[in-house]
Amino acid sequence: MTSTVLLDLSLRVLPGVIVLGAASVVVGRSSPLLRIVLLVLGFVLVRDAMTPLGLWSLGPAPHGLLWLRFPPDPVVLTAVGTAGAVAALAAAYGPRDLRGLVVWGRLGPRALLTALGAAALLVVPLLAALRPVPPELRGGAVAVTSLPALAVLVFGGNLLEEVLFRGLLQGHLTGPLGLGAVRAVLASGLLFAAGHVFLATTVTDLGWPVLAFTLAEGVLCAAVRHRHGVLASTVTHGTVILALASGL
Repeated sequence: MTSTVLLDLSLRVLPGVIVLGAASVVVGRSSPLLRIVLLVLGFVLVRDAMTPLGLWSLGPAPHGLLWLRFPPDPVVLTAVGTAGAVAALAAAYGPRDLRGLVVWGRLGPRALLTALGAAALLVVPLLAALRPVPPELRGGAVAVTSLPALAVLVFGGNLLEEVLFRGLLQGHLTGPLGLGAVRAVLASGLLFAAGHVFLATTVTDLGWPVLAFTLAEGVLCAAVRHRHGVLASTVTHGTVILALASGL
């Protein structure tokens, strides 16, 4: 079943990947920003294709809140997370015209505390609001034994997302485009939310809660990246998703 799901995902996204790859070859190095947009579109394509295949699910909880769950299969979780980490390194170090945009930073004690503190700003109020809701109305319980594989998935997958949005895209905003820190952080957050528009309105019908959540998450991750780099923003992003997906 594991191989069937992953093969189905690969075949489903293949036509889009071919078109995006061909567009990237034709564009070449003439427009780094357009190349970054094509990479982001590729990520959005794969992520949104995972939804109807059951590789992740999200839904509404009472009071306009959201729940998030992943399948309990550790092989699937580990495979997708590993693929995300490999794709992140390929995006950061592959295209020569984009190298240098990803500011990794150092994940020292101060950066780690900042990253976890930013995650807490978002996830603590959400978990507190979700706590009175019965488990069956917020995605169901999650087995403790699945948490290690779930961690591989969220940190590997979100490393790719952070490399694209906070590494390449935010790096281009602050570097070649020369935006100031505040504008770059806000733009990064808004563009991150924009990358979830189809997920919010066509892939699902959850609407504004998805966009509000991703905007807040995007701004927090962008602020952490500005101060400490992509590794720290990945900790923020991964911690938020892990907390929500673990059924706490």
